[in-house]
Amino acid sequence: MSTPKQKISALIITYNEIGYIEKCIESISFADEIIVVDSYSTDGTFEYLANHRNVQVVQRRFENFTDQKSFALKQASNDWVLFVDADEVVTKNLQSEIIETINGPAPAEAYWFYRKFMYQTSPLHFSGWQTDKNHRLFRKSKARFTSEKIVHETLQIEGRSNCLKEKLTHYCYKDYDDYKHKMLHYGMLRAQEELQKGKQFNYFKMWIKPVWKFTYNFIVRLGFLDLKRGFNVCYLNALSVFKRYHELRRLERLHKSPTYTNLVERHKLQMTD
Repeated sequence: MSTPKQKISALIITYNEIGYIEKCIESISFADEIIVVDSYSTDGTFEYLANHRNVQVVQRRFENFTDQKSFALKQASNDWVLFVDADEVVTKNLQSEIIETINGPAPAEAYWFYRKFMYQTSPLHFSGWQTDKNHRLFRKSKARFTSEKIVHETLQIEGRSNCLKEKLTHYCYKDYDDYKHKMLHYGMLRAQEELQKGKQFNYFKMWIKPVWKFTYNFIVRLGFLDLKRGFNVCYLNALSVFKRYHELRRLERLHKSPTYTNLVERHKLQMTD
C-alpha cells in the first residue's frame, strides 16, 4: 500500500507588498493551502489577496514579527508548514526538493533554507549574506517561535534539522528608501527586545558597533566585491545597529520618566480593582 502524500500549508505575513507578493504566491501554488496574515496594508496587497481564489487572508494588527508569525502558524491546518516572506520566491527546483523531502523516507522535523539575496534584479554574492540561512520548512507539531526574539524570529525545534540544497530567492532590496525603512524598523524592534532582556544603553557601543558592522561585512565578508550595491547594503545594515542603540537610549529615558512611572502604577491599580 502506498504512503499518502504529505499535505503542506504555506504561510506568509504581509504589509504593503504589492509588486512582490504576486510572484511569491505563484511560487507556492503547489501548497495544499496558502494562508496570509496581513497587517492592514494600504497599497492594495490585501485586496489582491482577498480576490485570489487560492489564498486565505486575515487582517491582524502587527505587534512584532514573532507574535505575528506565531499567530499565522496557529492558522495552518496541516502539520508540514512552509513559511516564506512576501518578497521571497520558491524556485521550481526548490519546489521539487520540498515535495520529495517531506514525502521521502524518515524526513527530519525541520529544514534550513539558504537564500539568494537580490538587489533589485541582480544577485548579491557577498556583503555578509552568503551564509545566511533560516528554518522555512518544518512540522508544526515539532516547532514553535521563541518569545525571546521579536525580530529575526527563531524557531525552537523538537528533533532533527537538515538543510535543503536549493536556495530560496529573496528580493530583499527593492530600492534605497525601502531598504532603509526596513533596516530602521528592525533596529527599533531590536531595541525593544534588548530592553526586555535588561540590556542597557552604552555610548561606546552606539558608535563602535555600527562601524564594526560595516567594516566586517564590507571588508571581511567581501561586500566590496558587490561594488556600489555592497556599499549600500553594508551601510544600511550598520545604520540599523546605530538605530538600535539610539532607540534603546530613548526607551530607557522614557521608562525612567516620572510620567511613564505614574502611568504604569495607575494601570496596575486599575488591574487590581
